[in-house]
Amino acid sequence: MADSRLKIAYLCDFSPLDPHMYSGGNRRMHDALQQHVGDVTILPQGWGLAEPLRRAIARMPLHMALRLRWRAHLALAPLIARKVETELKRDRYDVLFTTYAFHALSRVSPPYPMLTAFTSDATQTIYRNSEVGRAHPSRYPGGRLLDAWVESREREVFRNTDLLLWPSRWIKDEADALYGLDPDRSLEVPWGAGLKDAPPETTVPPLGRDHPLELLIVGRDWFAKGGPTALATMTALRARGIDARLTVIGCVPPSELWSDHVTVHPQLDKTVPAELALFDDAFRRAHFLMQPSYESYGFAFCEASAHALPALCLDVGGVPVRDGINGHALAPGSEATAFANLIETYIDAPERYRALACTARHEFDTRLNWDAWGRSVAGSLHAALAKRDGPTQAEPPCSGSCPGPMVHPAE
Repeated sequence: MADSRLKIAYLCDFSPLDPHMYSGGNRRMHDALQQHVGDVTILPQGWGLAEPLRRAIARMPLHMALRLRWRAHLALAPLIARKVETELKRDRYDVLFTTYAFHALSRVSPPYPMLTAFTSDATQTIYRNSEVGRAHPSRYPGGRLLDAWVESREREVFRNTDLLLWPSRWIKDEADALYGLDPDRSLEVPWGAGLKDAPPETTVPPLGRDHPLELLIVGRDWFAKGGPTALATMTALRARGIDARLTVIGCVPPSELWSDHVTVHPQLDKTVPAELALFDDAFRRAHFLMQPSYESYGFAFCEASAHALPALCLDVGGVPVRDGINGHALAPGSEATAFANLIETYIDAPERYRALACTARHEFDTRLNWDAWGRSVAGSLHAALAKRDGPTQAEPPCSGSCPGPMVHPAE
């Protein structure tokens, strides 16, 4: 069984063929399943009889559509689930694998025996109640009125899903406690980096008081990713006589913060070779990914490890930074002085920095890559199927009184 390829129906509210949705994670998971687990069929994202509403929501401004889409889907789940079940009847699948969109699984009753699996780095309720959610409060009045209903729908979906694959210990522990999940079905499987190919063996840039210090921050929102703290850290280090510099990828800091020591790439598309080269070069030259953000995971931390780049962040959510292995996660609320002090200890002990860079790359090679995720998921799916189906009934051994092989007259 472990060597056979499974037939997988892939369910999400956006197609995994879009390399940008869900920060590219949806595409990486689809490709890893195809490579390591089996043959993947993407189920349509349509809502059946409610499709006109889905299209109307899609035409709304993005900030409105994001909040309305999944709530409307959840409310119409009994209707939309029929469309999913109809698609499942078109073939015979071993696994219904759902990413991110728990609402897409709501009310779905597979039309024949199949394993259901789900992965996400957060749930709406856990995110809202966490330090991450409190750092990004809702700006829309009345949004909390549906909280109890949403949590009840989450509990129903997760308790009825055969295998839950969480990318961090944080989300696994929170989900197990909140929804009362069976720990044998709720597993931690780290996600990988948002890279098509792993970078080759990297050269650790020299670090010392006689070298420029390169800091890097990556993300779409300057404030949400901790940009002000990153910039303040650079400023504090410069005040101590260290030639600190900051490169920003993916967002634009306020213009009054720009200086000769700040390089900004408002957006880099990694599917464009020239822009990917700029992205890789920024990671290769940097000494630290300086990202004190409030987020539930963060692919940039995996990408940093892939480039042997230690990450500095806050110990919140499920950020994939293990203290002293691929960086350091400081206590929530830590300010620029704490980060500057930590960086300075490595400037004065470059051999410690080199060791940290090497273990960061090892963390990527062994844990934070999609091949490792795919192999782990394959093992978990096969094990769950074997457990569900039970042992194969073997033929009883010969007692010694059974007749010999039958010989046909023609023989």
